[in-house]
Amino acid sequence: MMGLALEQAQQASAQGEVPVGAVAVSAEGQIVGRAHNRRALDQDPLAHAEILALQQAARSLGSWRLVGVTLYVTLEPCTMCAGALVNSRIQRLVYGCDDPRAGAVRSLYAVCEDPRLNHRVEVVRGVEAEACASLLRAFFASRRQDRVES
Repeated sequence: MMGLALEQAQQASAQGEVPVGAVAVSAEGQIVGRAHNRRALDQDPLAHAEILALQQAARSLGSWRLVGVTLYVTLEPCTMCAGALVNSRIQRLVYGCDDPRAGAVRSLYAVCEDPRLNHRVEVVRGVEAEACASLLRAFFASRRQDRVES
């Protein structure tokens, strides 16, 4: 499933978006949501891959409680997305590379496993980490190069 999330991230990159992709999978193994970052395309600060995939999953399953759902995402979620994972009651988060600047699952905070919250999310990190990180590095290197040339 991380391969599908990487495909979503590549689509984001091709559209000039930060290459983050997410895939939501039901307890039965069905894909119930897939998305990539669309903040610039939609001019929406909430259009992170995780949020969009969770919204699709909720529509697909007919419930905001995403019990039994696993979300695969290429980059460690930010505070907004980590909070959405807890609030949606997903069972498990599988992510690729850490985000030392904004990650709220392990790097800066541990929102998904905070015992003070009413739900905890099982976390698996580092799946296809190098492929996920490589895509992000290439995207930002290209952006820096574009700025130098202009």
